[in-house]
Amino acid sequence: MESETFSVRIPKRLKEEMRKLPVDWQGEVRAFIENRVRVEKARMMIEEAKRLRGETRMVSSADLIREDRSR
Repeated sequence: MESETFSVRIPKRLKEEMRKLPVDWQGEVRAFIENRVRVEKARMMIEEAKRLRGETRMVSSADLIREDRSR
């Protein structure tokens, strides 16, 4: 798997506090970003579905049945 570096600037005092805690910060940040990407992609898909739904015209089922019977 290819990877890239993503850097974030944080205050020095925060970095010092992070060092005192037994947390896998790299894993935490990666998991947060992966989750956020999933949430944002889902949100975008919902917005696209709403947009497409707004572009469709409503058709009565009775009209569809009549059309089908006339064939």
